[in-house]
Amino acid sequence: MVPAPTLDVHPPAPPPNGEPSTAPQKSQKTMTKAERRELQERQRAAKAAKTSANGAPGKQGGKPKDQTPVAGGATKQKSTRASEIQAKPAAPAATKAAEKAKASQAAFAADATAKNQARGLLIFSHFGLPKPVSAAKGDIHPAIVRLALQFSTFKITGANARCIATLTAFKTVIQDYVTPPNHTLSRHLMTYLSPQISHLVAARPMSVTMGNAIRQLKLDISGSDPDLPEQDAKDALCRKIDTYIRERIIIADQVIQETASNKIKDGDVILTYARSSVVEKVLLEAHTSGRNFSVIVVDSRPMLEGKRLVAVLSDAGIQCTYLLLPALGSVMSEVSTVLVGAHSIHTNGAVYSRAGTALVAMIAKRHSVPVVVCCETYKFSESIQLDSFTKNELAPLGDLFSSFPNNKPRESLTLENQPNLEILNPLYDLTPPSCITAVVTEVGVIPPNSISSIPVALGRLL
Repeated sequence: MVPAPTLDVHPPAPPPNGEPSTAPQKSQKTMTKAERRELQERQRAAKAAKTSANGAPGKQGGKPKDQTPVAGGATKQKSTRASEIQAKPAAPAATKAAEKAKASQAAFAADATAKNQARGLLIFSHFGLPKPVSAAKGDIHPAIVRLALQFSTFKITGANARCIATLTAFKTVIQDYVTPPNHTLSRHLMTYLSPQISHLVAARPMSVTMGNAIRQLKLDISGSDPDLPEQDAKDALCRKIDTYIRERIIIADQVIQETASNKIKDGDVILTYARSSVVEKVLLEAHTSGRNFSVIVVDSRPMLEGKRLVAVLSDAGIQCTYLLLPALGSVMSEVSTVLVGAHSIHTNGAVYSRAGTALVAMIAKRHSVPVVVCCETYKFSESIQLDSFTKNELAPLGDLFSSFPNNKPRESLTLENQPNLEILNPLYDLTPPSCITAVVTEVGVIPPNSISSIPVALGRLL
C-alpha cells in the first residue's frame, strides 16, 4: 500500500527585524500611530516571507512537492532535492520583505520630519491663496471668466479698480441675459448672477468694495418694476450701476483729493506707502494747484507697487524719493505728513490696507507725524477686525529677490516654493485706530473713533 501523504507544519516566520516573537505586545489602543504602522509593516513582511516559503512553483492542491511518493530509494533523494530547491528562494524573499518594511518606515519617518518642519507655516493655511481658475461650473458668462483670470493673475489690483471692473462685467452680463419663460427678471436674474459671483470669489477672495457694490446691485434688482419690458428693466439696472460708479467712486475721489490737497502746504515732505489711486490723485491735485512739496515713496516686496507711483509723480514734475521699507526709520524725522490709502475701513476705526501700512503708521506716531488715511465711504465695513491674521490673502509668488549677477537669466532669480523653502507674503495688514490721526472721506474729515457714524452721515445703510 502507498502510505498516505503527510503535511509539513511550518512554524511562523520570525519578524524581519529579528525581534523575538515572545515579546509582550501592547494593545493597539495604547500604541502610537507610528507603532501601529510599524506593527502592520512587520506583519506584512512575515506574511510575505511565509507565502514565499510555501508557494514554490510545482505544488499541486496545497501538497508539497517533496511528498510525492516515488518507488524505491529515489523517493528520499527527490524529496531532499526538492526541499533544497524550496529553501533557496525563501531567504531572499524574506530579505526583500524586510528591506521593503525598513524602506517604508524610513519614508514614513521622512514624511513626519517634513511635516514637522512645515508646521510653522500651517497656521497661515487659511489665508486666501492665489490659484489658477478652474473650469467654469455652470453657465458662466465669458466676461466673468475673463475677469476671473485677470483677478487670479493680479492683472487688476486695487479696491477701486477691482470694483469698477466687476460692475462693468456685470453690466455686460445683464445686457446679455434673457429671462426664461414663466419667470420674472427681478427673481431669476438673482439666481443667474449667483454662479457668476461664486466664480469670481473662486479666483480671488471678494474685497469689501466688491461686496458692498454687489449688495447694492442685488437691492436694485429686487426692486425692479415687474411691469417694465425686459430691455427697459436691464437698461435701468445698467444706469444704476453707472450711477453707483460715478457717485461712490469717481465723484468721491474728486471730493477727497480736493479736501486732502488743501492740507498740503509749500515745503511739506509727504510720505506715502505702496500705491493708492486716491493718494496719487491728491498729490497730483496739490501739484496742479501750484504748491511746492516733495514726496517720499516707501515700497516693499513682492509687488513693488510704489515704482509705478514714482514714475507717475516724477513725470508730473514732483520731486520724489524712493526707498524700501527697512529704511523708513532714517527718513521719518524729515516727514511732515503721512498719506496712505485703504483697502477697507472697519467700525472700530481700524484700517485694512497693503501689508506694511501698519508699520509706517506706528513709526510715524512714534515721531509725532500725523497719519492721514484717504478712503471712500463705500469701503466702510460694519464688521470689526482686530488683526490681519483671521482674514488675509497671500501675494503672488515669483518675486525677483535680486537683479545680480547680470550673467544669469532673469528666470533663475525668481524666488518660488521649493522642498525646503516656503514663500509667505501676506497681502494686507491692519492699522489700529490709535495710530491714525484722521480719515478723509467724501463726507468730510472723520476721526478714527467716529468711523461708525459714516452710515448716519450718508443717511442710509451701506
